[in-house]
Amino acid sequence: MNERAMRVLTPKVLVALSSLSIWCSSLSIAQEASQVSIGDSVSQGQYPAFTWDRIPLYMHIRKAKAYTEEEIKFLARFPLITFEKANGHEDHGSVEAGTLIAARAVKKINPKATLLYYRNVIVHYGGYEANKRLEDIPGAMLHDDRGNTKLVRNRVSAYDLSNSQLRNWWLDSCKIMTADASIDGIFIDGNIKALEPGYLRRQIGANKKKQTMDGYHLLMQQTRGAIGPNKLMVGNILRARFNNAGLEYLNYFDGSYLEGFFHNVGGISYEAYVAKGIDAFQKAARQGKIIAFTTGFNTPKNTSDLGIDESHARISSDEAARKALVFPLAIFLICAEEHSYFRIHEGYSADKDSRWMRWLPAYDRPLGPPKGPATRDGFRYWREFQHATVQLDIQKRTASIQWQDSETDK
Repeated sequence: MNERAMRVLTPKVLVALSSLSIWCSSLSIAQEASQVSIGDSVSQGQYPAFTWDRIPLYMHIRKAKAYTEEEIKFLARFPLITFEKANGHEDHGSVEAGTLIAARAVKKINPKATLLYYRNVIVHYGGYEANKRLEDIPGAMLHDDRGNTKLVRNRVSAYDLSNSQLRNWWLDSCKIMTADASIDGIFIDGNIKALEPGYLRRQIGANKKKQTMDGYHLLMQQTRGAIGPNKLMVGNILRARFNNAGLEYLNYFDGSYLEGFFHNVGGISYEAYVAKGIDAFQKAARQGKIIAFTTGFNTPKNTSDLGIDESHARISSDEAARKALVFPLAIFLICAEEHSYFRIHEGYSADKDSRWMRWLPAYDRPLGPPKGPATRDGFRYWREFQHATVQLDIQKRTASIQWQDSETDK
């Protein structure tokens, strides 16, 4: 429609045309969804190595430059690793190239390590080779009524998941990377932002938000077909803020990463929020899902939009780190099942120092398998392992781990 014709349209007609456009977009997504068969959401891919001998650990890391030989050897100690955004792009030209070089180096030392490639489902990050192809996709980014696309934290763009070309581009970028033998699956981030009804709704409007949510569900269904049945899909999806703590969305994935575990939102009390998270963790783990439980040593106030993103704080010393470890580790042990993994950290970046390589004494203690599931009385929990007894009180925010050698961490 030309500009002259647009000028003579009444506001009511413009509203009608806008509604028609939204209806057509929703119909297109619905038609695409009807052609997708998700089938069994669990892949046939190889799950990470697992043992109860010691605390099963997870690594989630990014580094703009190449990893050193010492860092690669350290990474190779972990059974499950996510190479986050920005890996190696300054030295190798792109995130894809940097990730593959690091992944192949780790695999050379530890072929059994399970390595995940990071993609955010809604936030557009730089440094990816795939980003060059976005220039050919009209309307790839969400925008407000002034045309501004820097909607995430007022500085980063967000994908319009209702755009089928954008979804195809995203799928292709995952398919290309997971085709490499060194990549065992994909880590999908941004799910909370995509699914939280209030996130970006003020900027883009309720109708567009609904369209992007519909597009998200279709994209998750299509991802399994894109990467194939032999690759893993792990999502950042379990979160107590949802009605069913994210379990309602877990069928898309082989497992879930957990963060923001202690940042209660929605008016619920801290202890009720954490208890809900514990319950979701236990249910998902007992279903055989991979669980990557991560937390900071400290839990500073969450100041992100709608309390979605997790904040991190530095820890002053190794001794302070040992003390701060006990409470989140106790929660992990109360919940863990086979293919549950633990990570405590001060942030995801390896750019500035080697603090991310801190190895705590508890990691070398014999643990042994659990003697059964945890027991609960109100907000108190107990669980026994072959070499340790765990007690937890989330209302008092206290915990203890009694190791078989009689030493107790509190």
